[in-house]
Amino acid sequence: MFGDISKAEKVYIACGYTDMRKAIDGLAAIVQQNFQLNPFQNSVFLFCGRRRDRLKALYWEEDGFVLLYKRLENGKFQWPMSAEDVRTITNQEFRWLLEGLSIDQPKAVKKLKLECGI
Repeated sequence: MFGDISKAEKVYIACGYTDMRKAIDGLAAIVQQNFQLNPFQNSVFLFCGRRRDRLKALYWEEDGFVLLYKRLENGKFQWPMSAEDVRTITNQEFRWLLEGLSIDQPKAVKKLKLECGI
């Protein structure tokens, strides 16, 4: 299906601001050069502009890239401005972001990552 990002294994968010004039090639270059990630992997890469009312999502579909663009008519995305260049977010955090909420919900129950040393 065209632009079905629900099949992506991971969602990466580019913290801070991105020049929203960049198209597919420019965003793929950021993924490769700045983040040392493969833009052809089964992942969605999210970018936001300085005004925080526009979002671009870059996704590779087996035969080419899909570039999704969302512009809010009222409000701003709660985009993380942390020092991290790129970070992985969960599908729940992605939904929060699109609903205008912060991905760092202080009262949300966080899942534990247990490592077994056996």
